[in-house]
Amino acid sequence: MSMHSEETTPAGPGGLDYMTDTRPIAAGEAGPGCKKRDPIVVAENVTRSFGGINAVDVNYLEIPRHKITALIGPNGAGKTTLFNLLTGFDTPNTGKWQFEGKSLAGVSPYKVARMGMVRTFQLTKVMGKLTVMENMRLGAANQPGERLSKALFKGMWGGREKQITNEANVLLEKFKLDAKKDDYAASLSGGQRKLLEMARSLMVRPKLVMLDEPMAGVNPALTQSLLDHIKNLKAEGMTVLFVEHDMHMVRHIADWVVVMAEGKVVAEGPPNEVMKNPAVIDAYLGAHHDVDLGDSEGLKELAAELEADEESIVGTENAGIISLDVVAAEAEQKRRDGEQSGSDRPRGRHGSTDTGSTEKDAQ
Repeated sequence: MSMHSEETTPAGPGGLDYMTDTRPIAAGEAGPGCKKRDPIVVAENVTRSFGGINAVDVNYLEIPRHKITALIGPNGAGKTTLFNLLTGFDTPNTGKWQFEGKSLAGVSPYKVARMGMVRTFQLTKVMGKLTVMENMRLGAANQPGERLSKALFKGMWGGREKQITNEANVLLEKFKLDAKKDDYAASLSGGQRKLLEMARSLMVRPKLVMLDEPMAGVNPALTQSLLDHIKNLKAEGMTVLFVEHDMHMVRHIADWVVVMAEGKVVAEGPPNEVMKNPAVIDAYLGAHHDVDLGDSEGLKELAAELEADEESIVGTENAGIISLDVVAAEAEQKRRDGEQSGSDRPRGRHGSTDTGSTEKDAQ
């Protein structure tokens, strides 16, 4: 997906194929803050608080080069905030972080991108009133026509624009957006906008691509296409760091998983091991430590456990209640039933009355 052809795809030392590289990622034992054999990003004591809440409190983190790393965790864990801090969109309270040995503290986001560290957003940032091709051109670096002193003289920037256009055409064809290149970006579907944003990020020939929930809001028909593009980034020598909630997808494409909870890194390691880590299960599910989040059988076991749990409504008539109005109506019905002396009315597992009656009362 870079401008390289398959014959010139980058390879590691000794012609190593990045897709089949089985060398260990960690320099020692896997765990929170463990050292990596070849890190591209190193962050130390990075913190960010909002009021009295610590959104990010990362003691130490390394991102392995030429690998696909998934950053997972429950909502509010600090994943997007960490993305913002690393790429210059937000400023930490404390800490330092490096990209390829160069400090990024105080570096503007556009300069971070020029260094080869680019990101996409959970909510796509395409320019809706520009065409797809114009969006792609905006992503390219080293454009002399952007300078006022040269903008009036096409001979000084026309050649570079032609080169940029050719590179954009190659990427749009790979992302199957070439038929849309003259359409306004606002006319694209949500999944196509995700593809456009990813393609545009490659115009700067990045070394590290950071994707914030690339599958969010994407039509299932485009999901496999996005997965293939992410894997191809690695095949072409790039490093990928992405945020995702779909555990099956994480297990399918990630080489390494970093888990955040309450702003901290609570676990790191290969996907199969991390999914069984009690700290990870606890971060997502609380007390149900024996469930493998990445396995469908594990999720079935969880459902069975919850049905057997006296404190759970899973498997009961009340399992589908999500409206606060319905819950309030049920509580009121329970109060009324309690006031009826000598009432023999049957009740549900948790003392609630028949759901159908509750819903009628709520109406």
